[in-house]
Amino acid sequence: MDWKFIFLSFQGRLNRKPYWIGTIALLSLVVIGVFGAMFLGGGGGGVTAIGVIYLLLLWPTLAIGVKRLHDRNKSAWWLVVFYVVPTLLNVWGEGGDGEGVGAMIFGLASLAISIWALVELGFLRGTVGANRYGPDPLASPAG
Repeated sequence: MDWKFIFLSFQGRLNRKPYWIGTIALLSLVVIGVFGAMFLGGGGGGVTAIGVIYLLLLWPTLAIGVKRLHDRNKSAWWLVVFYVVPTLLNVWGEGGDGEGVGAMIFGLASLAISIWALVELGFLRGTVGANRYGPDPLASPAG
């Protein structure tokens, strides 16, 4: 498995198996980093360490998501919908007192988009055959 391609490149396509392997690896690093920051750097240092961890993992997370969207023959701009919009909806929902119908509607909308992203990125098969982003990663090699 080409780890450089999976975590650093924004070109090409990524099918479900390497997507999940990469995603689980990144989530594992986040969990290890957060627990490490909690145990080693209490107070503001722990918060700073967690922020640094998230910044370091931003590029690989985006690279995996972009290539997975390319496999689905979709533009990388869909990551804005899948990654940014749910966060904004949660922030807006918590903007008041975080209670009431408005907060519930924002929370449900955020959840719906997150489920859609999970299905789109994690469970649906990519485009069969070549698409505008490259050859099918599941296609048999010629010859």
